[in-house]
This record gives sequence, C-alpha cells and structure tokens, in this order.
Amino acid sequence: MAERFRADGWPTGHLVQWTYDATRSNATTAARLAEEIERVLDRTGAARVDVVTHSMGALSSRHYLKNLDGTAKVDAWVSLAGPNHGTDAARWCAGAPCTEMRPGSDFLSALNSGDETPGSPRYATWRSPCDMVISPGDSVALDGAANNTTACLGHSDLQADQTIYEEVKKHLR
Repeated sequence: MAERFRADGWPTGHLVQWTYDATRSNATTAARLAEEIERVLDRTGAARVDVVTHSMGALSSRHYLKNLDGTAKVDAWVSLAGPNHGTDAARWCAGAPCTEMRPGSDFLSALNSGDETPGSPRYATWRSPCDMVISPGDSVALDGAANNTTACLGHSDLQADQTIYEEVKKHLR
C-alpha cells in the first residue's frame, strides 16, 4: 500500500513501513512501536502520525494508543483484517501473540474494556466476509470506529485491493 501512497504524491520520507517480531507479545511490540513513532515525529517534525495496520498489527497499535499515550500522537488509525476481538485461528498456534489473539484472552479483555476507540484519533476498520483467518468476521469491528465490510477478499488481499486503498486514503485525509 505504501507504493500507492508514494505514487499518489505522499512524501517518501513520511511513509514508514514498520515490521516487528511476530513472536513477541503485543505489549512488547507496542513499546517498540512507540519508539518508532517518536523517531518518525522527530525526523519529520510532524505533531502526529497516521497508522495503517494489517492483522495482528491492529492489536499492538491499539495497545500503544490505549496504554502508552499514543492517542496524543496519532491522527488516524486503520485496521485491515485486525483480530480486534480475537480469532478462532489463534487456537491452533502457540506463543504469546497467539494466546493474546484468542477470543476472551486476558489481553483482549483488557484492550477492549471501556472505550474501544479512545482519544481523538479517527478510527476505521475493514473486514472481508471471505477472510478465513479472522473468525468470527465481526471480530474486526470496534465501537466508535467507521467499520467497513469489503468485497470477498482473502486475509492478505485487503492490503493490495485498489478499492480499499482509495477508502483508506480518503480516511487519512
């Protein structure tokens, strides 16, 4: 998706594709995300960033927003196929992130307690009725967010779909 933003004239120095160790807990990843966002703000001089996530990235970024003062530094937040209320698929894998993604986990219960969309960021989610990874499909939606349902796309296809890109771009403006 970053390539499309570049092609549409977004400054290259303002687009950061950040990867993380998917074997670490979401809280650990959120702390690393906080550091990365500070670096971006320092480098660009911006007061806030936009965050676009896919899948499990939604959880660590929401932890950052809710628990690490992230709402003061994020203008818009996007979740593409994020297991915001868990996914049954996480029952078939091991490690902290899988345990945290299971519906009803302590991590998700804490993350979703109270306001699911805290602070001033503009929140939006996208889910596909054909996503075989996020089950149940309504797990993606958040109270207080602009919740969108896409055409029949696979879990990873949400990142590459032109229609979703246009909708995300509109949300970020």
